[in-house]
Parts: sequence; C-alpha cells; structure tokens
Amino acid sequence: MPKPAAGSLIGYARVSTQGQDLTQQRAGLREVGCTRIFEEKISGTKRDRPELGRLLDHLRTGDVVTVTRLDRLARSTRDLLEISERIKEAGAGLRSLAEPWADTTTPAGRMVLTVFAGMADFERSLIVERTSAGRIAAKARGVRFGPRPTLAAEQIAHARQLIEGDGKPVAEVARLLGVHRATLYRALEARQ
Repeated sequence: MPKPAAGSLIGYARVSTQGQDLTQQRAGLREVGCTRIFEEKISGTKRDRPELGRLLDHLRTGDVVTVTRLDRLARSTRDLLEISERIKEAGAGLRSLAEPWADTTTPAGRMVLTVFAGMADFERSLIVERTSAGRIAAKARGVRFGPRPTLAAEQIAHARQLIEGDGKPVAEVARLLGVHRATLYRALEARQ
C-alpha cells in the first residue's frame, strides 16, 4: 500500500490577550519545521477563533497541525476531540510539542485520543443521567421548571371577572394588566 504524500507542518499559536506575546510559541513551532503558522490573540473561551477556522480550512492530506501545548488549541477535552476530528477528516494529523502522547500521526497517539473520546462520551452520559435524575427528584418535591408565570392566580381570576362578568374586551384587560393579549388568553385557558 503506498504511503500518503507527506504534507506540511502547520503551526497554530494563540495567546489569550493582546498584551501577551507569541514569540516563544512562534520560535518553538519554527524550530520543529512549521512552514506556516496561524496566530491569534484571543481568549480560548471564545467559540469563534478566525485563525483556527482558517487553519482547518487550509489543511490538506498529510499536513500535521503542530501546537506548543494542547491548551493553545482547545478549551476543553471535548473541544480538543472536536478539533482533532476535523483535522482527521481533512486527512491531516495533530501533534503537541509539550504533550508527546498527543500525536495522531502515530498509532499510540491515535489510541490515546480514542480513549479520551470514550471517556468524554462516558462523562457526558453520566451528566445526562444525573441531570435527569435531579429533575425528576425536584419535580417530585414540587419544583416547577421554566419561566415564572407572568400573571398570578389572583390576576387571572380578576381578569376573568372583568371579561366574563363585566363584559370588558380582552385587549383592554390585557392593557390594564400590562401583558399582551396572547399572554392573557393563554393564562385564561390554562386556568379553566
């Protein structure tokens, strides 16, 4: 089976604030042979990182995305797994200089990320189970979820009296209560 064509080493460097400097990351990436480095000064908590998006769009089969540390690339394990999946879909690899175990160009590195993916999936399912069990227990204790009702029971009863007893138009009663007509209609239907 022929070996895929060797691609480029492409670096990604990021610092969180404008006051921080990319010099060390840039030097480390150039030292290992990165031919192009995508750089940005933006918090890792930002979902939209334009240079990371450009890097992912730029990838070709055989390229290797290289970072000095994984936290420069991803905000969380889940984010790392999503980004590494996009890199894999492009036919490229991922390598971290500080974490040699995170090298998807090797079988061991791919295995480690596969284990991480399994752990992240397991963690997500545990969170869903705990959240569901907590909601069920809270509902059993009488906790109501969702936004607070706009109108109190007394206001709804008063509105019903004004509309049905005094013959006031719904629009006028809604204005009096400071709500939209549709809100009043829903409240009246729910309290029948």
